[in-house]
Amino acid sequence: MRELNTPYLSADIIIELLDYPGRPIVLIERKNPPHGWAVPGGFIDVGERVEVGARREALEETGLVVELVALLGLYSNPERDPRFHTATAVYVGQAHGSPVAADDAKDFRIVDVDALPDKLAFDHSLVLADYLDFRSNGKVAPLFKD
Repeated sequence: MRELNTPYLSADIIIELLDYPGRPIVLIERKNPPHGWAVPGGFIDVGERVEVGARREALEETGLVVELVALLGLYSNPERDPRFHTATAVYVGQAHGSPVAADDAKDFRIVDVDALPDKLAFDHSLVLADYLDFRSNGKVAPLFKD
């Protein structure tokens, strides 16, 4: 079999906290480069389903058991990760409880959706803009973006 050279596959999960007024979301501060605030997530293991990997990464980084609500979109711009080409499936999920920073998360923030940070790691500003559209009108991310 010929060797494949493909993008790395990851999953990110926007976690809405149901026990807090206004359903704020969780952001993590990345422990490893590229540094900055980001939606929790990470790489999918070989043999793992993407949605299972999303929930695993959420648990590892925030300590939260998350129920998936929707697949927001697939983000695959070759420039989205400064390290190498990645493609990520972004889910919207909901959880009860309080997050903790663990694994690759140096810290966490509970953020009201009306007060999102200006600068985020990767393409997470775009991801969260799409999430705000989803939250207000129920529409997932567009299939194609320039």
